[in-house]
Amino acid sequence: MAAKAGGASEARSSAIMAVGTLLSRVLGFLRQLLLVYALGLGSTVTDTFVNANNLPNLIFLLVAGGVFNTVLVPQIIKASGAPDRGADYISRLLTLGVIVTFGLTAIVTIAAPIVMQLTTSGYSGNQLALATVFAYWCLPQIFFYGLYALLTQVLNAHGAFGPAMWAPLVNNIVAIAGLGMFIWVFGTNNTHQHTLDNWGTPQTLLVAGASTVGVVIQTAMLFVPVGRLGLGLRPKFGWRGVGLGAAARIGAWTLATTAVGQLTFLYLMKVASMPGAVREHLREANPDDPAWKFIPGNTVLEMASQLYLLPHSIIALSLATVLFNRMTQASQAGDRHGVRIALSRGLRTMAVATVFSALALFALAAPLGMFFSGGRPSDGVMLAQTISILALSTPFLSANFMMSRVFYSFEDAKTPFKIQVWLGLLNVVGATVIQFLPARYIIFSIAILYTVGNVLSVVLSGSYLRRRIGHLDGITVARSYIRMGYAALGSAIAGGLAVWLMGGLSPTGFIWSSSLAALVGIVVIGIPMLLVYLVLLRIFGVSELRDLLRPIMGRSRSRGEPAPSSAAGATHDAGAAASAGGQPTEVLEPYALREISSTISDDTGIIPRISGQFDPNLYRARPATAPGPGKLPGRRTYQGPPGRNPHFRDA
Repeated sequence: MAAKAGGASEARSSAIMAVGTLLSRVLGFLRQLLLVYALGLGSTVTDTFVNANNLPNLIFLLVAGGVFNTVLVPQIIKASGAPDRGADYISRLLTLGVIVTFGLTAIVTIAAPIVMQLTTSGYSGNQLALATVFAYWCLPQIFFYGLYALLTQVLNAHGAFGPAMWAPLVNNIVAIAGLGMFIWVFGTNNTHQHTLDNWGTPQTLLVAGASTVGVVIQTAMLFVPVGRLGLGLRPKFGWRGVGLGAAARIGAWTLATTAVGQLTFLYLMKVASMPGAVREHLREANPDDPAWKFIPGNTVLEMASQLYLLPHSIIALSLATVLFNRMTQASQAGDRHGVRIALSRGLRTMAVATVFSALALFALAAPLGMFFSGGRPSDGVMLAQTISILALSTPFLSANFMMSRVFYSFEDAKTPFKIQVWLGLLNVVGATVIQFLPARYIIFSIAILYTVGNVLSVVLSGSYLRRRIGHLDGITVARSYIRMGYAALGSAIAGGLAVWLMGGLSPTGFIWSSSLAALVGIVVIGIPMLLVYLVLLRIFGVSELRDLLRPIMGRSRSRGEPAPSSAAGATHDAGAAASAGGQPTEVLEPYALREISSTISDDTGIIPRISGQFDPNLYRARPATAPGPGKLPGRRTYQGPPGRNPHFRDA
């Protein structure tokens, strides 16, 4: 009876977490959409703000993010098993982290003019001045990102996952409120065009100020639950014997991978800033010439990236979290076959969503572009074209993410670094060539570069994985992808015809008449596309759909109906696979709370980063195999009563 209640509790908790994550994504999109309506998708002001607002996260990840995840987080987790629940040890780590992050923030903020010059290209004096003002408002976010990451891990190490999951919602709400106030006071970009010439301090306060205030409140919200832990945390100095040096050496390859990924993205962001600068020069030189309106800036790339990453962030990340634990158990036991089964299952299960998403985004690019462009057809066309380029590589993005988990399950951080170096070379060489193209083709070319990088990453990961675990169950995976591809193609053809009938291919068509018309098109076409896809999956015998839906079914059963055993489920699935002509497969068990929320994100850039926005999911979890009570990190450590540590004078 207790087990049943525990299962129901886990199901409720995991459902609450899933709802929180989904709400965070929805509010994030609403925030981005309001920004577009307020300032315009093809606006110089928007491009300038996006550049400045992305910098805090990129700089934090480049300089401190890898250290926090690779070095500090494992220490906090281990320390939580000490007799004092890690109070003394964690106080010292928090003090060190706060000092380092504050110093980094102060240096970067003071150097804001230099930072903006290094990360942009071709900006005029007025645009660079506005970018610097935005940077002064946004760069302090670095400190609060660091503090948020530290407090989150303290909570997670003590089993409190909820606060860090819901805090980002408040961040988005504050930013949305600021943008809503901006629209109320100054109007949308469609009714009152916002340019460098009419921009002032009040506008900056409502856009950049609200963005930073949201991050501050997001972090401040965690102080209450941390205080309730009763650890008595306070500033403590003296870090001799803490063991950070050894931990840093262990994570050196991970830190290097992070650095390569973030430096590459900063260079790409610099190149992506060029079209916006050219567009502004053309607008100032000849405002009556409409040619400048058809030059997409980095905001177009950012919005397209948000849409393209949605299925990956909702499906692939959660699935990889569950399977990573199983990969780790199998790899530690020397069971290469078990690792191969987990990888094959993950690739096939996530493909149910990602293959459809790829072709659905491609088919619905026109209404999506119109809706998320703020109702401006010229901007909508550019966004639709960028979405079309990125969409088709969606399965590769998620597949490579799953494949990279295998390396980390073997505690191999060197191979991901090698892969990141190859991808970095591709991006640097590609971006160097792209910057010499006409301005209107730069963003599209960067999108193509991302797509090529996603495909190449799968090829490279597959090559290295075959050396480690042998074959990758390629025949079974290929059969599943082909069947899903046929189903998704049939759905996309039906959707494409519907888009054509609703005027999606005509500049005067219904879809391009307004944002509301585009939204109607998305709903009216998208829902039938999904139903057609589900029917075709059934016809083609794709059993992985059941695996993807099983966690939801598991939550429903846990409310009163016993879930089938994993052995029975595996037998049932094996029979279904055999009847479909494939090899027997193992089904996914219902997600457990501990599995969903217990794997720290060790994705350090092996997948080309295409969005500069801060993602709290990176700091929301901890390793499921966290060691229990035992020696703390470091050679000279102490686990006795507080106040008697011989290595810390004030302990």
